[in-house]
Amino acid sequence: MGWFSAIVLLAVIWFMTLFVVLPLRLKTQGEAGEIVPGTPGSAPENIALKRKFILTSIIAVVIWVVIVAVIVTGVVTIDDFDLFTRFGGELY
Repeated sequence: MGWFSAIVLLAVIWFMTLFVVLPLRLKTQGEAGEIVPGTPGSAPENIALKRKFILTSIIAVVIWVVIVAVIVTGVVTIDDFDLFTRFGGELY
């Protein structure tokens, strides 16, 4: 795995993790009972983005290290996903 591939993999994992972390522990303005005029009741009361970005980074790096270790050590290779050849398919 090249260094650029590793960075792209980290970016993809980071954004996927962010979309999972964003709605966690979210309290809406409607639940708090104080809706700011001009905003919907489903708008977050206090989103705490800095804390969510830090949590996202920690989780994403842990997942990334595991995936990179699996790829670099060769535990899972591209041949493991080649079902066509594995089940006896032949190319003409």
